[in-house]
Amino acid sequence: MPTDAHSGGSSLARQFRHGLRREQIRHALADARDGWKHYELWGTLGLHDVRQRYRRSKLGPFWITISMGIMVLALGLLYGQIFGQDLHDYLPFLAAGFVIWGLISAIILDGSEAFIAAEGMIKQLNAPLSIYVYRKLWSALIAFAHNIWVFVGVALWFGVSWDWSLLWVFPALALLLLNGLWIGLFFGLLSARFRDVPLIIASMVQVLFFITPVIWKPEMLPGRALLLHLNPFYHLVEVIRAPLLGQPPALTNWLAVLLLAAVGWAVALLFYSAYRWRIAYWV
Repeated sequence: MPTDAHSGGSSLARQFRHGLRREQIRHALADARDGWKHYELWGTLGLHDVRQRYRRSKLGPFWITISMGIMVLALGLLYGQIFGQDLHDYLPFLAAGFVIWGLISAIILDGSEAFIAAEGMIKQLNAPLSIYVYRKLWSALIAFAHNIWVFVGVALWFGVSWDWSLLWVFPALALLLLNGLWIGLFFGLLSARFRDVPLIIASMVQVLFFITPVIWKPEMLPGRALLLHLNPFYHLVEVIRAPLLGQPPALTNWLAVLLLAAVGWAVALLFYSAYRWRIAYWV
Protein backbone atom coordinates (compact mmCIF):
# COMPACT_ATOMS: atom_id res chain seq x y z
CA MET A 1 0.00 0.00 0.00
CA PRO A 2 1.40 3.46 -0.85
CA THR A 3 2.69 5.47 2.06
CA ASP A 4 0.41 8.42 1.26
CA ALA A 5 -2.72 6.27 1.31
CA HIS A 6 -1.60 4.55 4.52
CA SER A 7 -0.86 7.84 6.27
CA GLY A 8 -4.16 9.31 5.00
CA GLY A 9 -6.10 6.33 6.34
CA SER A 10 -4.26 6.48 9.67
CA SER A 11 -4.92 10.22 9.96
CA LEU A 12 -8.64 9.74 9.30
CA ALA A 13 -8.79 6.85 11.78
CA ARG A 14 -7.18 9.03 14.44
CA GLN A 15 -9.69 11.81 13.77
CA PHE A 16 -12.56 9.34 14.06
CA ARG A 17 -11.23 8.09 17.40
CA HIS A 18 -10.69 11.51 18.90
CA GLY A 19 -13.62 13.17 17.15
CA LEU A 20 -13.60 15.95 14.62
CA ARG A 21 -13.18 19.40 16.06
CA ARG A 22 -16.26 21.57 15.84
CA GLU A 23 -14.25 24.13 13.89
CA GLN A 24 -13.67 21.59 11.11
CA ILE A 25 -17.36 20.85 10.78
CA ARG A 26 -18.23 24.55 10.89
CA HIS A 27 -15.66 25.28 8.19
CA ALA A 28 -17.09 22.49 6.00
CA LEU A 29 -20.61 23.86 6.41
CA ALA A 30 -19.33 27.38 5.77
CA ASP A 31 -17.70 26.12 2.57
CA ALA A 32 -21.06 24.81 1.32
CA ARG A 33 -22.82 28.02 2.38
CA ASP A 34 -20.21 30.34 0.85
CA GLY A 35 -20.16 28.26 -2.31
CA TRP A 36 -23.90 28.85 -2.70
CA LYS A 37 -23.33 32.59 -2.40
CA HIS A 38 -20.98 32.45 -5.43
CA TYR A 39 -23.97 31.59 -7.64
CA GLU A 40 -22.82 33.93 -10.40
CA LEU A 41 -19.54 32.03 -10.68
CA TRP A 42 -20.83 28.46 -10.62
CA GLY A 43 -23.85 29.46 -12.69
CA THR A 44 -21.60 30.81 -15.43
CA LEU A 45 -19.30 27.78 -15.24
CA GLY A 46 -22.20 25.34 -15.44
CA LEU A 47 -23.71 27.11 -18.43
CA HIS A 48 -20.29 27.18 -20.09
CA ASP A 49 -19.96 23.40 -19.62
CA VAL A 50 -23.23 22.81 -21.47
CA ARG A 51 -22.33 25.21 -24.27
CA GLN A 52 -18.83 23.77 -24.59
CA ARG A 53 -20.20 20.27 -25.04
CA TYR A 54 -22.13 21.38 -28.11
CA ARG A 55 -19.74 24.04 -29.38
CA ARG A 56 -19.99 24.79 -33.12
CA SER A 57 -23.18 22.73 -33.37
CA LYS A 58 -26.11 24.29 -35.21
CA LEU A 59 -28.71 23.15 -32.68
CA GLY A 60 -26.44 23.41 -29.64
CA PRO A 61 -27.91 22.11 -26.36
CA PHE A 62 -31.18 21.22 -28.09
CA TRP A 63 -29.39 18.03 -29.18
CA ILE A 64 -30.00 16.96 -25.57
CA THR A 65 -33.74 17.13 -26.17
CA ILE A 66 -33.56 15.46 -29.58
CA SER A 67 -31.45 12.52 -28.38
CA MET A 68 -33.68 12.00 -25.36
CA GLY A 69 -36.80 12.09 -27.54
CA ILE A 70 -35.40 9.51 -29.94
CA MET A 71 -34.36 7.26 -27.03
CA VAL A 72 -37.76 7.44 -25.35
CA LEU A 73 -39.65 6.76 -28.60
CA ALA A 74 -37.42 3.84 -29.62
CA LEU A 75 -37.35 2.14 -26.23
CA GLY A 76 -41.03 2.88 -25.60
CA LEU A 77 -42.10 1.13 -28.77
CA LEU A 78 -39.69 -1.77 -28.19
CA TYR A 79 -40.28 -2.46 -24.50
CA GLY A 80 -43.97 -1.66 -24.78
CA GLN A 81 -44.25 -4.62 -27.14
CA ILE A 82 -41.93 -6.84 -25.08
CA PHE A 83 -43.78 -6.19 -21.82
CA GLY A 84 -47.19 -6.13 -23.50
CA GLN A 85 -47.97 -2.63 -22.22
CA ASP A 86 -50.56 -0.14 -23.41
CA LEU A 87 -48.54 2.70 -24.95
CA HIS A 88 -50.99 5.33 -23.69
CA ASP A 89 -49.97 4.39 -20.17
CA TYR A 90 -46.44 3.10 -20.70
CA LEU A 91 -44.87 5.87 -22.81
CA PRO A 92 -45.56 8.71 -20.31
CA PHE A 93 -44.24 6.44 -17.52
CA LEU A 94 -41.08 5.67 -19.52
CA ALA A 95 -40.55 9.29 -20.60
CA ALA A 96 -40.82 10.57 -17.02
CA GLY A 97 -38.53 7.85 -15.71
CA PHE A 98 -35.91 8.40 -18.41
CA VAL A 99 -35.81 12.16 -17.92
CA ILE A 100 -35.51 11.84 -14.15
CA TRP A 101 -32.88 9.10 -14.39
CA GLY A 102 -30.89 11.29 -16.76
CA LEU A 103 -30.79 13.96 -14.06
CA ILE A 104 -29.87 11.49 -11.30
CA SER A 105 -27.10 9.83 -13.30
CA ALA A 106 -25.67 13.20 -14.36
CA ILE A 107 -25.63 14.34 -10.72
CA ILE A 108 -23.78 11.19 -9.64
CA LEU A 109 -21.36 10.80 -12.55
CA ASP A 110 -20.49 14.48 -12.98
CA GLY A 111 -20.48 15.08 -9.23
CA SER A 112 -17.92 12.33 -8.69
CA GLU A 113 -15.56 14.20 -11.03
CA ALA A 114 -16.38 17.71 -9.82
CA PHE A 115 -12.98 18.33 -8.25
CA ILE A 116 -10.95 16.38 -10.81
CA ALA A 117 -12.46 18.39 -13.69
CA ALA A 118 -11.68 21.66 -11.89
CA GLU A 119 -8.04 20.87 -11.15
CA GLY A 120 -6.65 24.05 -12.71
CA MET A 121 -9.18 26.34 -11.04
CA ILE A 122 -8.75 24.72 -7.63
CA LYS A 123 -5.02 25.35 -7.73
CA GLN A 124 -5.32 28.94 -8.95
CA LEU A 125 -8.59 30.32 -7.55
CA ASN A 126 -9.16 31.05 -3.88
CA ALA A 127 -12.83 30.09 -3.65
CA PRO A 128 -14.98 27.58 -1.73
CA LEU A 129 -14.50 24.10 -3.10
CA SER A 130 -18.24 23.49 -3.08
CA ILE A 131 -18.68 25.80 -6.07
CA TYR A 132 -17.39 23.00 -8.30
CA VAL A 133 -20.14 20.70 -7.06
CA TYR A 134 -22.76 23.44 -7.52
CA ARG A 135 -21.39 23.88 -11.02
CA LYS A 136 -22.09 20.23 -11.89
CA LEU A 137 -25.53 20.34 -10.29
CA TRP A 138 -26.42 23.41 -12.33
CA SER A 139 -25.26 21.90 -15.63
CA ALA A 140 -27.25 18.72 -14.84
CA LEU A 141 -30.30 20.86 -14.08
CA ILE A 142 -29.92 22.71 -17.39
CA ALA A 143 -29.88 19.37 -19.25
CA PHE A 144 -32.97 18.32 -17.27
CA ALA A 145 -34.72 21.54 -18.31
CA HIS A 146 -34.13 20.56 -21.92
CA ASN A 147 -35.17 16.93 -21.46
CA ILE A 148 -38.37 17.63 -19.54
CA TRP A 149 -39.96 18.90 -22.75
CA VAL A 150 -39.78 15.38 -24.12
CA PHE A 151 -42.00 14.23 -21.26
CA VAL A 152 -44.30 17.24 -21.66
CA GLY A 153 -44.78 16.41 -25.33
CA VAL A 154 -45.51 12.75 -24.59
CA ALA A 155 -47.85 13.64 -21.71
CA LEU A 156 -49.85 16.08 -23.85
CA TRP A 157 -50.05 13.61 -26.73
CA PHE A 158 -51.37 10.80 -24.55
CA GLY A 159 -53.57 13.02 -22.41
CA VAL A 160 -51.96 12.69 -18.98
CA SER A 161 -54.28 14.44 -16.52
CA TRP A 162 -52.53 16.92 -14.26
CA ASP A 163 -53.88 18.50 -11.09
CA TRP A 164 -52.47 20.31 -8.06
CA SER A 165 -50.31 17.30 -7.22
CA LEU A 166 -47.99 18.46 -10.03
CA LEU A 167 -46.70 21.12 -7.62
CA TRP A 168 -45.00 18.35 -5.62
CA VAL A 169 -42.39 18.22 -8.38
CA PHE A 170 -40.66 21.35 -7.09
CA PRO A 171 -39.98 20.29 -3.47
CA ALA A 172 -39.10 16.81 -4.74
CA LEU A 173 -36.61 18.28 -7.20
CA ALA A 174 -35.14 20.47 -4.46
CA LEU A 175 -34.72 17.42 -2.24
CA LEU A 176 -33.01 15.53 -5.05
CA LEU A 177 -30.55 18.40 -5.53
CA LEU A 178 -29.92 18.48 -1.78
CA ASN A 179 -28.93 14.82 -2.04
CA GLY A 180 -26.90 15.66 -5.12
CA LEU A 181 -24.84 18.17 -3.14
CA TRP A 182 -23.66 15.65 -0.56
CA ILE A 183 -23.10 13.09 -3.31
CA GLY A 184 -20.81 15.53 -5.13
CA LEU A 185 -18.94 16.54 -1.98
CA PHE A 186 -18.44 12.97 -0.78
CA PHE A 187 -17.77 11.08 -4.00
CA GLY A 188 -15.94 14.05 -5.51
CA LEU A 189 -13.55 13.92 -2.57
CA LEU A 190 -13.10 10.13 -2.82
CA SER A 191 -12.56 10.37 -6.58
CA ALA A 192 -9.92 13.06 -6.15
CA ARG A 193 -8.00 10.72 -3.87
CA PHE A 194 -8.71 7.38 -5.58
CA ARG A 195 -9.03 7.70 -9.36
CA ASP A 196 -10.68 4.30 -9.70
CA VAL A 197 -13.78 5.57 -7.89
CA PRO A 198 -15.35 7.34 -10.92
CA LEU A 199 -15.00 4.14 -12.97
CA ILE A 200 -16.57 2.07 -10.22
CA ILE A 201 -19.42 4.56 -9.87
CA ALA A 202 -20.06 4.57 -13.63
CA SER A 203 -20.36 0.76 -13.62
CA MET A 204 -22.67 0.82 -10.60
CA VAL A 205 -24.94 3.44 -12.17
CA GLN A 206 -25.37 1.22 -15.24
CA VAL A 207 -26.39 -1.72 -13.06
CA LEU A 208 -28.71 0.42 -10.93
CA PHE A 209 -30.50 1.62 -14.05
CA PHE A 210 -31.67 -1.91 -14.81
CA ILE A 211 -32.70 -2.81 -11.24
CA THR A 212 -34.60 0.46 -10.78
CA PRO A 213 -38.11 0.73 -12.29
CA VAL A 214 -37.33 3.11 -15.14
CA ILE A 215 -38.10 0.97 -18.19
CA TRP A 216 -40.19 -1.53 -16.18
CA LYS A 217 -43.05 -0.88 -13.77
CA PRO A 218 -43.01 -1.76 -10.07
CA GLU A 219 -46.06 -4.01 -10.47
CA MET A 220 -43.97 -6.18 -12.82
CA LEU A 221 -42.03 -7.33 -9.72
CA PRO A 222 -44.75 -9.18 -7.77
CA GLY A 223 -43.86 -10.58 -4.37
CA ARG A 224 -40.63 -8.58 -4.14
CA ALA A 225 -41.89 -5.30 -2.75
CA LEU A 226 -39.25 -5.34 0.00
CA LEU A 227 -36.44 -5.58 -2.56
CA LEU A 228 -37.97 -2.66 -4.46
CA HIS A 229 -38.40 -0.40 -1.44
CA LEU A 230 -34.83 -1.07 -0.25
CA ASN A 231 -33.58 0.50 -3.49
CA PRO A 232 -33.06 4.25 -2.72
CA PHE A 233 -32.99 5.09 -6.42
CA TYR A 234 -36.55 3.85 -6.78
CA HIS A 235 -37.63 6.47 -4.24
CA LEU A 236 -35.50 9.19 -5.87
CA VAL A 237 -37.21 8.52 -9.19
CA GLU A 238 -40.72 7.96 -7.87
CA VAL A 239 -40.87 11.07 -5.69
CA ILE A 240 -40.64 13.15 -8.89
CA ARG A 241 -42.27 10.81 -11.38
CA ALA A 242 -45.51 10.36 -9.44
CA PRO A 243 -46.54 14.06 -9.52
CA LEU A 244 -45.45 14.29 -13.17
CA LEU A 245 -47.98 11.55 -13.90
CA GLY A 246 -50.68 13.31 -11.91
CA GLN A 247 -50.33 11.39 -8.64
CA PRO A 248 -49.08 12.61 -5.24
CA PRO A 249 -45.86 10.86 -4.12
CA ALA A 250 -46.29 8.19 -1.46
CA LEU A 251 -45.23 9.00 2.08
CA THR A 252 -42.72 6.14 1.96
CA ASN A 253 -40.99 7.80 -0.99
CA TRP A 254 -40.64 11.08 0.89
CA LEU A 255 -39.40 9.39 4.05
CA ALA A 256 -36.84 7.31 2.13
CA VAL A 257 -35.44 10.32 0.28
CA LEU A 258 -35.31 12.38 3.51
CA LEU A 259 -33.55 9.52 5.30
CA LEU A 260 -31.08 9.23 2.43
CA ALA A 261 -30.36 12.96 2.68
CA ALA A 262 -29.87 12.80 6.47
CA VAL A 263 -27.53 9.79 6.40
CA GLY A 264 -25.70 11.00 3.29
CA TRP A 265 -25.04 14.45 4.73
CA ALA A 266 -23.81 12.97 8.02
CA VAL A 267 -21.28 10.77 6.21
CA ALA A 268 -20.31 13.46 3.69
CA LEU A 269 -19.72 16.05 6.42
CA LEU A 270 -17.57 13.60 8.33
CA PHE A 271 -15.22 13.03 5.41
CA TYR A 272 -15.42 16.53 3.94
CA SER A 273 -14.61 18.13 7.29
CA ALA A 274 -11.59 15.88 7.77
CA TYR A 275 -10.14 15.91 4.24
CA ARG A 276 -11.43 19.04 2.49
CA TRP A 277 -8.06 20.78 2.82
CA ARG A 278 -6.27 17.94 0.99
CA ILE A 279 -8.30 18.10 -2.22
CA ALA A 280 -5.98 20.72 -3.76
CA TYR A 281 -3.05 18.31 -3.30
CA TRP A 282 -4.90 15.27 -4.58
CA VAL A 283 -6.11 16.75 -7.85
